[in-house]
Amino acid sequence: MDEIKLIEIKEDIQADNALVADELRERLKKNRTLMINLMSSPGSGKTSLLIRTIEALKNEINIGVIEADIDSVVDCEKIAETGVTNVQLRTGGFCHLDATMVKKGLDGLANPELDLIFIENVGNLVCPAEFDTGAIKDAMILSIPEGDDKPLKYPLMFTKASVLIVNKIDYMTISDFNINRMKDYVNRLNPDIEIFEVSCKTGEGINRWVEWLKKTVLDFKQSAA
Repeated sequence: MDEIKLIEIKEDIQADNALVADELRERLKKNRTLMINLMSSPGSGKTSLLIRTIEALKNEINIGVIEADIDSVVDCEKIAETGVTNVQLRTGGFCHLDATMVKKGLDGLANPELDLIFIENVGNLVCPAEFDTGAIKDAMILSIPEGDDKPLKYPLMFTKASVLIVNKIDYMTISDFNINRMKDYVNRLNPDIEIFEVSCKTGEGINRWVEWLKKTVLDFKQSAA
């Protein structure tokens, strides 16, 4: 019997993706544009957080949004109502974005004057964590109704993210979610992670998140100069 030839497809795909991701970061650095990849499970509040953030920052910072969904433009329509530059990526079944997809989104935005770009990744705590999008920073949202054990179930996502936004803290009083226990789980995986506690419904905690964004955008522009 002839020897079986095994080709590791995932390794090839990841290597190609890494090259494109690095090219995108060089492009962003040249344009002095901070791009943040926002990930979470469905329904955790990505679009709501973006709308709150845009409302707070759009008069100070030029913002663009790359929306991603498997087969919908619902979130993009909501973002369009804020007046910021945006584009929709329809993945056609893919449960994540990779750097090549994001490149198409950047080309679609066609605005090198943007200070800050958000990628609203496909709602999923597994696949998006495995693919480099070319973003400067990876952020994720965990909502209170999801439970405080998610860092144990999806460790890669919490390890990869440099920012964790705990959303729907207005649910805290009617939930058994233990925020200190959750932070302990997360800090074991990623001791350098930034954690923000917010409610997109009431606005609580949004100011701290917004101030961090303003400083991070300014620091990136200075470092890229």
